[in-house]
Amino acid sequence: MRSLAFFAPLAAALAVAAPALAEPAAVTVTLGPDLQDRVETLGRRDVTEQTDRLAQIVARTLAKRGALDGARIDLILTDLKPNRPTFQQLVDRPGLDGIRSISIGGATIEGQITTADGAVRPVRYDWYSSSIDNVRGFNTWQDADRAYRRLAVNLADGRYVRR
Repeated sequence: MRSLAFFAPLAAALAVAAPALAEPAAVTVTLGPDLQDRVETLGRRDVTEQTDRLAQIVARTLAKRGALDGARIDLILTDLKPNRPTFQQLVDRPGLDGIRSISIGGATIEGQITTADGAVRPVRYDWYSSSIDNVRGFNTWQDADRAYRRLAVNLADGRYVRR
């Protein structure tokens, strides 16, 4: 009976510590060839910030939900469209208005997930505003951000390919 009394607190402590011991998913983001050709048009700084933002949103969402622990997630940002002109676009085309110029934005993301057990799963997701009337917010990358968040939730829920 005494040995069980010893193991009960130990089991409780391990149950609490187990989520902290899980290795979070490693997320990397690269640019697809078509987007690499447009980096100078969109602005190198903006595109770099978007790759970092995508990795951050996916990693944070997966860690928060405890999904895909120990997995390696390699994402490729294949297309990226801003809702408002980027700084580089404003420099290149002075007639654009950084506040009133709006467009349909979004992103396309592809890649693969290598789970902790070695299984490889393809990833494909895209999201764009369907109409200029649907563009909301004042952020240059509002719709791209929405695409990142929706992809992250889909990955956490086990939906890797959007058809």
